[in-house]
Amino acid sequence: MRIILLGPPGSGKGTQAQLLVQRYDIVQLSTGEMLRAAVAAGTPVGLKAKEIMASGGLVPDEVVVGIISDRIDQPDARNGFILDGFPRTVPQAEALDELLRHKHLKLDAVIELRVNESALLSRVETRVAQMRERGEEVRVDDTPEVLTKRLASYRSQTEPLIHYYSERRKLSTIDGMMAIDEVTRAIHRQLLALGAVEPKTHSRSAAKSAPAKKAKAAKKAAKKPAKAAKKAAKSAKTAKKAAKTAVKGAKKATKKAVKKTAKKTVKKAAKKTVKKGSKKGPKKVTKKRAKR
Repeated sequence: MRIILLGPPGSGKGTQAQLLVQRYDIVQLSTGEMLRAAVAAGTPVGLKAKEIMASGGLVPDEVVVGIISDRIDQPDARNGFILDGFPRTVPQAEALDELLRHKHLKLDAVIELRVNESALLSRVETRVAQMRERGEEVRVDDTPEVLTKRLASYRSQTEPLIHYYSERRKLSTIDGMMAIDEVTRAIHRQLLALGAVEPKTHSRSAAKSAPAKKAKAAKKAAKKPAKAAKKAAKSAKTAKKAAKTAVKGAKKATKKAVKKTAKKTVKKAAKKTVKKGSKKGPKKVTKKRAKR
């Protein structure tokens, strides 16, 4: 997922960027941070940027694009990124489009957080007044005067990007004056509608729980063979018992059958003997009588 958040200073881009990073496991790319990192790492574009900044000049777009190119090639940007502070102008947007085309990547969405500038100024004035009442130090760049200048700069330089991305059907506008969680939900719904995320995309916390779920599943799977073995042992025991009962029954049946057969044989033999004796008796008597 590759996203650009557009909106004037104070619109909540930074807050929403952090929430998106947590939810979708992507990285937030800030041009300022990337420049400092490239200079510290001593990369070719970083050294070029260092030389320009040392002379007091503004880092040209091609150098910034080169730093972005190196950054999005890093492993942590594989799932996607949110660009923070770039592009600020239409030429920068065109350079970014060319870079993504060259890398065979596409921009999924440009989310504009539309806010009421008068309400933003009122918020800053209230916050500054409260800080001064408490005796707290007010940042130089966090005053109504500075915000007024930054808003004017946004309108002249960055606002044309709204038209640029609208023409390319990449722009989605969300009411940035809503509560933070409502803005977050609206962004998620828009990303779903654009097909930038899957319907079942979870937050990072859910992603973190995935290993635990896998471990639980593995544990459960490991238990299955043991359970099956236990069940098999139980079945074997039952079979053994059944066989023993069958043998015992067979023995009993055989014994009974033998006894019955023996009894029958003896009975038959006795009957035969009795019958034989009875036949022999009368014949003897008759013969004796005849002699007389």
